[in-house]
Amino acid sequence: MMTKTTLVYIIFLCSCFVALGQKSLDEIKKEYDSLTINSNYGNNPDTGKYYDIRGFKMYCETYGEGHPLLLIHGNGASISAFVKQIPFFSKKYKVIVADSRNHGKSVDKLDSLSYEMMADDYAALLSQMKIDSAYVLGWSDGGVNGLLLAIRHPEKVKKLAVTGANLQPDSTAVSPDVLKRVAKTYNMFEKMFSAKDAKTPLDSIVYKYIKLLVEQPNITVEQLHNITAPTLVIGGDHDVIKPDHTLKIFHNIPNSYLWILPNSGHYTLVTHTDEFNKVADDFFTTKYRIIEDRGREF
Repeated sequence: MMTKTTLVYIIFLCSCFVALGQKSLDEIKKEYDSLTINSNYGNNPDTGKYYDIRGFKMYCETYGEGHPLLLIHGNGASISAFVKQIPFFSKKYKVIVADSRNHGKSVDKLDSLSYEMMADDYAALLSQMKIDSAYVLGWSDGGVNGLLLAIRHPEKVKKLAVTGANLQPDSTAVSPDVLKRVAKTYNMFEKMFSAKDAKTPLDSIVYKYIKLLVEQPNITVEQLHNITAPTLVIGGDHDVIKPDHTLKIFHNIPNSYLWILPNSGHYTLVTHTDEFNKVADDFFTTKYRIIEDRGREF
């Protein structure tokens, strides 16, 4: 039978674990949520500007000076998602961060939405800004957009870093529990939009986001072989995207590095902000190294 002393000791150990682990994650999440809500990133009249691009007005903000660095946010997010990256990178780069098509202030009333459309949007944005090429950092769906930007517009991408990206929306790429949850939401929206009841504009937007997650992307390994830009492929060891799928992306991009963060989910650049920013910065500023034969020893 467990004694009272033993029970107190176990509770103490558990409280230490929570204090050192889960509690800090809770604090990180709370801080991040507060920053994204209260920040003026994504709502900054001093630097924000609309660009007429491919049939819609794309909202974009720029910060800092230096070599252009394009940040691409994920599904359902907006400029403020990079609240922990913009202050760091704007000290050294010209940070370009926009609301993707049908996200944030970049309103688009078309029924369709695809990653290819968004990748082409970003290429057009860089052209309108008279930027020949940029470093690109994409998170989640932004990573998918980054891959497609490098595939479809290789001249626009000098170096590419992606975290939490996937090639297809099935169980080979996405964790089954996440896939099940998303599929349930997708089925709910499919039923909603098959009915004749009136839908709100927000319903239509969210439906587009869910359809993206369930039906796309559809990138082949042959397309990855055509990426010429040095690429840093990143993922959490407990990411929404399976680590072996992240490994698959790494294996099929000719000039690439791999970085799997331990004790990390999908929010790699939030839970490991300082380390993430430094590693990405080092990657962008350091010449890509071909590693083979004796070079594999160091």
